[in-house]
Amino acid sequence: MEFLITIGQLILGLSILVALHEFGHFLPAKLFGMRVEKFFLFFDWPRHLWQKKVGETTYGLGMLPFGGYVKIAGMIDESMDRAQKERMEKPPEPWEFRAKPVWQRLIVMVGGVTVNVLLGFAIYSMVLYKWGSERLPLANLTWGVTPSLIMEEQGFRSGDRIVAVPGHEVETLEDVSLAILIRGARTITVERDGATKDIALTDDVAEKILDAKERQLFAERFPFVVDSVMPGSGAEAIGGFRPGDRVMAVDGWPAEFFSDFQIAVKGKEGRQADVTVRREGHLVVVPVQVSEEGTVGLYRKNALDYLSTETKTYGFLESIPAGIAYGWKRMKDNVSSFKLLGSKSGLKQMGGLGSMAKAYGPRWIWSRFWEMTAFLSMALAFLNILPIPALDGGHVVFLLYEAIARRPAPPKVLEYAQMAGMVFLLTVIVAVNGHDLFKIFTGQL
Repeated sequence: MEFLITIGQLILGLSILVALHEFGHFLPAKLFGMRVEKFFLFFDWPRHLWQKKVGETTYGLGMLPFGGYVKIAGMIDESMDRAQKERMEKPPEPWEFRAKPVWQRLIVMVGGVTVNVLLGFAIYSMVLYKWGSERLPLANLTWGVTPSLIMEEQGFRSGDRIVAVPGHEVETLEDVSLAILIRGARTITVERDGATKDIALTDDVAEKILDAKERQLFAERFPFVVDSVMPGSGAEAIGGFRPGDRVMAVDGWPAEFFSDFQIAVKGKEGRQADVTVRREGHLVVVPVQVSEEGTVGLYRKNALDYLSTETKTYGFLESIPAGIAYGWKRMKDNVSSFKLLGSKSGLKQMGGLGSMAKAYGPRWIWSRFWEMTAFLSMALAFLNILPIPALDGGHVVFLLYEAIARRPAPPKVLEYAQMAGMVFLLTVIVAVNGHDLFKIFTGQL
């Protein structure tokens, strides 16, 4: 069931994005009097599921549920067939793409990207209007943070309270992680033992993080209080733990926080350990068997039971500029993240449909669904405007050349460039989705 929910969210999200992207090409083409021969959601390969001709345009639903296209007469694109090639060898007709002024063709080509950007802004705005913005401020992390292994190597300690990232505006742990990984922050100010301290990160810290595949650089630190006991675990076997027990120590070693508990049980795999808990004001020692995996079978209470979040609500008019600002920030982070692809570790992080599906999650939470769809809309806009043949940006480059040189590029050049672009894109698609399949089979996704 979780698999179906995950796939369902991915297909719905991409369907919305692709349909509106292609509508961004379709609408100006129609307004400028161009003949739109096909408008398809999903690719009609090997065949279509449904189609209907209305006027001069055939609308349809393809079998391959990722993507779609608009076929405009007189345009060299990925849908080129023999009839289209033969038509391109004849003088242009007034209703063809190539017969229209360059400025009209430019508007048609950037229409899809424009719609995706506006859609991203609109979704972010409506998410803020409907659900507001909930965050856990750094100032509210009473017990500081638990750093990842790489962050420990960089000089952080469990219990550090992050105060600031010089040169960057940060409010949450996510902001701090993005500042380090994407925005190039290399100095973090923390409060430790009542004094402030600047921690200098190494220049290659981003690559180390990617190499280690660390998904979280810092975790909220809060008391380890038992929520429930895992069925079939050592904790259940002895029946000595109760919901609300606060873990204090393991074999006499302090373990008030979960990270301390993990360290305390390390090396005790397959053996018995004495766990001290505080219960109704009294200390109680509970002997428990540690599994071979180093666990005892205790579920802890959530961080939000102890740490205070802040929720900001927005009126309708307030949500619009706030959504645009947030969307623009995500767009800049998305663009900045491409520099990570310059490293071997960064390339390994590339993902395809599997990674996108996982990001949507196994539960249908509408706020997360729309946030993820907005993020993908902005990412789709950026990717499509790249100057690569077969993408919108590639068409824009040739149109700009035509505007400057006052003559179009030769049709054969356009055709070969389109073919080369398609080969490149198909190679990338196969590579990233093949990488996803490898991660699925090896349990990494």
